[in-house]
Amino acid sequence: MNDPSDNIDLAEAFQRLFEIAPALDSASLAAVYGVRHEVYCRDLGWEPLRENGQESDEYDRHSLHCLLTRRDTREAIGCIRVILTRAEDPDYPLPMEDSCRDVIDRSIADPVAMSRDTICEVSRLAVINAYRQRKGETAAPVSISDDDFTPRDGVQRFPYIPVSLYLSAIAIGNLFGIDNLLVLTEPRLANHFSRIGFYIHQIGGTIEHRGTRAPSLLSASKTVPGLRPAMQALYAVIESKLETAFREHPSALRQLPPKIT
Repeated sequence: MNDPSDNIDLAEAFQRLFEIAPALDSASLAAVYGVRHEVYCRDLGWEPLRENGQESDEYDRHSLHCLLTRRDTREAIGCIRVILTRAEDPDYPLPMEDSCRDVIDRSIADPVAMSRDTICEVSRLAVINAYRQRKGETAAPVSISDDDFTPRDGVQRFPYIPVSLYLSAIAIGNLFGIDNLLVLTEPRLANHFSRIGFYIHQIGGTIEHRGTRAPSLLSASKTVPGLRPAMQALYAVIESKLETAFREHPSALRQLPPKIT
């Protein structure tokens, strides 16, 4: 089956519209927490409002964050985080290991049995309201639908924002040798990512957590070879930008042994 993304220069279009970078200083972290507060606290009411307009929790200290901005206005429009295992306490569970303890099918994948330095969790994906205005999207922090792959008025569409944020999480995995990315998400969202070449598999039954969610395992190393050429080009742009930023800010990576030297 022909993939719609084959007809678009995804890398060129992305670089013309957006910037993506790891949040490695106080200003960019504040922007990440601000996006999260706007989405998770003000829009969705999933977290309490904070006086400082910053949504954060105990896992942020052990996480790497990525921030997506508009190239022309520098407006922060989306973010994602990768929660790392704790160097001082490697067996401390990742959030999904707790919330999905009773539904994970350990015959498919058992996070407990995986080496702790090869596992992380992707979470707090958020996109500000102005960029998720279509019907049904305002009740979720991000969404992908069939419409995102359907031409409208002769113009091919592509969900740059959520896809680029997830690709940044995959790039972090590949740059730091963390292959196993746990994801707790709507089953249909995981299905859409699988459709465009992500190596992602549901590894258990569903739970109720701000709607129906299912645990999935995303392989960083297996995803990239399976992407269509246009998607691989987009991934290469994102990985290059993240790698450059990590090299320029090595002191920001004290929470894990950096592979980038």
